[in-house]
Amino acid sequence: MMKTEQPVKEIPQAASTPLWASLIATFFGIGNLRPGPGTWGSLAAALIWFAVSHGVPQEFQPAVLACLIVIAVGIGIPAATAVARTSGKKDPQNIVIDEVAGQWITLLFVPVAWKTLLIGFILFRGFDILKPPPIRQLERLPEGTGIVVDDVAAGVYSLIVMQLLMRFGLLSR
Repeated sequence: MMKTEQPVKEIPQAASTPLWASLIATFFGIGNLRPGPGTWGSLAAALIWFAVSHGVPQEFQPAVLACLIVIAVGIGIPAATAVARTSGKKDPQNIVIDEVAGQWITLLFVPVAWKTLLIGFILFRGFDILKPPPIRQLERLPEGTGIVVDDVAAGVYSLIVMQLLMRFGLLSR
């Protein structure tokens, strides 16, 4: 009996995330830390700003941080979109570029000191977790926009509280 060759079935390859998108969305792998990747992303953002700010004259710190925020949001949205698409999840936990942007927004116009960084970190994590209106609704925006913009809003809420704390003398260096 002669054996006939069966056609080889092609196994579909899983889509892979472009390396640039994975590196940006996970903030160079920090989003892969457990538990609480969002907390690790926020902590990394605060510590990086603490380190970077010491090399920047105080009068230029807001402008430098604003540039970092624009970069994080600008490349974070397409990176988050790519990672979410390939994972098949709406908001994968390992995407933390949104926490980085939100944490940096919190620290905008705030003097760099361990107390301000700690309070800003706690405030941002609180708003990011609780998601008061309209933050929760912003998650419904499509793909990377929804992933990033809700944390931008949490950062804005935290920034407002930080400014009020400073204005009323409840927060100083």
